Amino acid sequence: MTSEAITANAAGTWKLGDLTVNRIGFGAMRLTGSAAFHHGTPSDRGRSIALLHKAIELGVNHIDTAAFYFSRLRSANEIINGALAPYPDELVITTKVGPYRDHHGEWGSPARPDQLRGHVEENLRQLGRDHLDVVNFRRTEQDSIAEHFGALAELREAGLIRHLGVSGVEPRHLAEAQAIAPVVCVQNRYGLDHRDPATDEVLRICGEQGIAFVPFFAVAGQGGAMGASTTYDEEVLTVARAHDASPSQVRIAWTLHQGPHVLAIPGTGNADHLAENVAAGVLRLTADELERLNTLHTKAD
Repeated sequence: MTSEAITANAAGTWKLGDLTVNRIGFGAMRLTGSAAFHHGTPSDRGRSIALLHKAIELGVNHIDTAAFYFSRLRSANEIINGALAPYPDELVITTKVGPYRDHHGEWGSPARPDQLRGHVEENLRQLGRDHLDVVNFRRTEQDSIAEHFGALAELREAGLIRHLGVSGVEPRHLAEAQAIAPVVCVQNRYGLDHRDPATDEVLRICGEQGIAFVPFFAVAGQGGAMGASTTYDEEVLTVARAHDASPSQVRIAWTLHQGPHVLAIPGTGNADHLAENVAAGVLRLTADELERLNTLHTKAD
């Protein structure tokens, strides 16, 4: 499947609150280097800036980032700011707060509710913005997210945040957040080879309520933050051959087929892979292919 002249709007659009985005966006984590936000080789800043320019040319208008996306020399937010400011009016930048890394890159204790303003202000500073389009609270080990989400709701009322989302949540956490303020998106780990019954239920609820569901690691699969695996199930390879597509494109297409409210934010540091990811938006799977891939997902851990 050729990726020439295919832009992100081929996958259709959805809304994050009042902000319309193309359903294929871009995850910024890998802008910082070969090993994401771990201790790998830092990226070439010029190449990363060129990649972001290419994303905009391809119609990407939804970029997902975080202040804790950094390697030894590079910060994803700083690269985004350097490449794209002043920002296009139609560009939506989503970030997340909660997890914390010190200046050495070591993970610390998750933020307390009273520390979230500092996280938001750090994202504002790095991105050069006076407000953030969407901020997700990334749940890590909290049983309840009410205090944390409430703190972000106060920052929304203060004008520092336009819309709120949640990440890493179960249905009860989503309901807890919605009792405090509107939720425009949910980011959970989800993919063809990663299944969690609670997330499947969140996906269903989001569809019923018109909330965007934004899975992460949908392409990377079991590789997670370290990048996509090069080992694929035969079912994926068979579908890929039938469409003259790559296995990664099949993963993205399957993700988008889970509902019109499902967005994709594949990340990459490679311009060719970026164009390939965007082109996956035109891949239409048959009912039989979907059934076989759905069975594969059902069997996943």
